[in-house]
Amino acid sequence: MERAHGHIAGRDPDPPAPRPTRAGTELELLVHGVGGATPEKMLGDPRTVRITGDDTAAVFRRADHTEDTPAGRGPVREAYVWCNLTSGDAGRALWLLLLPFMVVNLAHWMRPAADGRGRTVRCYGLLVRLAALTLTVLLVAAACEVALDLVAWQCAGVTACARRHSWLGFLSPAASGGGRWSPPGRRLALAATAPAALTALLWYLSHRTWSAYESHRPMDHEPEPRRDDNALARPGFWYGRRLVARLRAAHTAAGLLTVAAAVATPVARFDHRSGGPAPLDALGWALTAALVGWTAVVVGVVCRRGRSENRLDRGLDRHLVRRLPRGALALLLLTLLYAGWARPGWRSTGRLPGDPAFGALMLAQGLLVVVLAAVAHHLHRRRPDPRAGMRGLGGPAVALLGCALGGVMTGGLAQRVADWLDGTRAPLVGPPALLIWQASLIPPLLLVLLALAAVLALRTARLARAERERVRHEHPGEPEDPSRTRRIAHVRAMATLTDRAPLLIAVLSATTLLLGAAALTGALTTGRTPQGAARRTYPVLHAAAESSQALGSWLVGLGFLLFVTWGRRAYKDASARRTIGILWDVGTFWPRAAHPFAPPCYAERAVPDLTWRMATWTGRTGGRLVLSGHSQGSVLAAAAAWQLTPAVRGRVALLTYGSPLERLYGRWFPAYFGPRALAALHRDVACWRNLYRRTDPIGGPVRLPGDCGPEVDHGPLEDPLAYGRTSEHPLPAPILGHSDYQADPAFARERALLLARLRPGLPGQRPDEAAPG
Repeated sequence: MERAHGHIAGRDPDPPAPRPTRAGTELELLVHGVGGATPEKMLGDPRTVRITGDDTAAVFRRADHTEDTPAGRGPVREAYVWCNLTSGDAGRALWLLLLPFMVVNLAHWMRPAADGRGRTVRCYGLLVRLAALTLTVLLVAAACEVALDLVAWQCAGVTACARRHSWLGFLSPAASGGGRWSPPGRRLALAATAPAALTALLWYLSHRTWSAYESHRPMDHEPEPRRDDNALARPGFWYGRRLVARLRAAHTAAGLLTVAAAVATPVARFDHRSGGPAPLDALGWALTAALVGWTAVVVGVVCRRGRSENRLDRGLDRHLVRRLPRGALALLLLTLLYAGWARPGWRSTGRLPGDPAFGALMLAQGLLVVVLAAVAHHLHRRRPDPRAGMRGLGGPAVALLGCALGGVMTGGLAQRVADWLDGTRAPLVGPPALLIWQASLIPPLLLVLLALAAVLALRTARLARAERERVRHEHPGEPEDPSRTRRIAHVRAMATLTDRAPLLIAVLSATTLLLGAAALTGALTTGRTPQGAARRTYPVLHAAAESSQALGSWLVGLGFLLFVTWGRRAYKDASARRTIGILWDVGTFWPRAAHPFAPPCYAERAVPDLTWRMATWTGRTGGRLVLSGHSQGSVLAAAAAWQLTPAVRGRVALLTYGSPLERLYGRWFPAYFGPRALAALHRDVACWRNLYRRTDPIGGPVRLPGDCGPEVDHGPLEDPLAYGRTSEHPLPAPILGHSDYQADPAFARERALLLARLRPGLPGQRPDEAAPG
């Protein structure tokens, strides 16, 4: 039985000289798609044996195929099972809280393709990294708003609220004449431990997943000059350890500095008043200057050049990684000591000065997205791609949605905590005005989405009616079953909704941008609610705004509670955890290049696994290999094929089915899976065939230009395999859609065709000569 080859310090294996190819030395390496699969199901045998790998990801064979030469006809089949990389244990359910970070990290990889525009490409990456930094600051600022402002400053400072929540009694100035922690500065210092702990938790999660994913080094090889235009072929693409460590240090420091600023701002404002103590006033100015200076250092680190992909970068910026968060932690501790100094006559009234901070964050995010859109539009014009999603503006739109999602989550948290604390109708001021205004925009946004859903439903119904006639013409001479026809036409029409995603995201992002600008304007001009002159001049508008605010507040709170409930259910329920795993299968394929606190990239483990397996097997046996990928597995297969050396690629054929390579990845990530990249992949591998169905909502044709298209794309497979009952299908054949491609007879024919084309000395049958599927 074959065993795993050793991995020592990232060195390449030293495979023995290839043996002469033996008849029957053929391997099919299966890679499953989203949602996971068991090796028993993939191999069609309840008896399987793990050949190499661990409990997280491994390669399996049938128990009677442990040798390279199979006992029967056909190739040996191996199954690479990687589902535990994304949906294994219950702790991954907590990754739901990292969803905004994952979304903004996707925007980094959605830039348009460009030739010779290195500075513009680097500017695009810089803008996304800065937007990601504002998201970290926003999350920590929301935690500060809850812990420092709502709990320690407002509720603990109001006797009725503190009595209602007995656990705050020791912070209340009215409790036994005031205790040790009753002064406002000490209350803020104690409450600051909560957002500081949140920052530490994010650092810990990122560091733990770093050792589990980024530590798996890919095979080192020299970059090929003719393939340098494709980043996925570069040796260092799937090894982002250095950048993740650097960004993690910067974001951790930014979080700690946010907590320090939230504590220092009200304390320094009190000390700067007329007649304040001179030593504390000087210390406040010194701390403010230190915080500003260290913040500039953090921003400078984020602005540094991003990933190094042309080589396998094994180094780490150890001094930077250690000193940046340690310096921020030291400033935070000094700030807490400074806030804990006794200040007679200081009372907590009103709200902490958080409105300008949240307004500045929202304005910065909006400006970054607008500039990012301008850069993306410039790149798209340099090399237009008619199939690119939103004409190259997909990245800015997704970055905007990530920022908006972060704002909704933080606003919902602040709203629910404020309502919970204010259950006694105590005179609490509540969260900042901007968070209240953001809540008022949820109802109109939902109305826009409902209108768009109605339009899409109408178009789908029309398309389903047109598909019925097409289904009738595809089965001439068979007795018609109207319900069967309607069912097939409906599935085909529903499968086209995936192609409407650009419209959905365009409308959603444009509406979000306009409503966000309205919320910021309303918060800055009218304050918490449109009162005063607005109430007298526009009574109807004022009533609508107040109703929208109230409804939006409840919707935001309800959404946040559902979000937390879903995460808790996923922590206990394996089926719900698998559902969440599907989200990460799609969203965390890409490395963490913009946000270090995003869920880890599973491809940084899976792609090296596949590459090492193919290289060592072909080097040891000299055999032929079909790399067979379904759905998301086809994306992993393509990425692994790009990482192979030319000698290994010459022995590898690619078989993809239900593949989103062009339909999703080619449209939304044109710089990496655009037409030129996929055409280069076709030239690089020995041969490639792609299978798809009209009923598949995910997979589709590769659409290579020219004569390459028919050579790669098989015609759409029949689904169902039989319209009515036949001798081969006496029971109604199911509509398979995205699943069970291997049940189609065309699958075995195409695999045999690929193996025939790989055999030396035997001319392979051309795709147009194959039997029709």
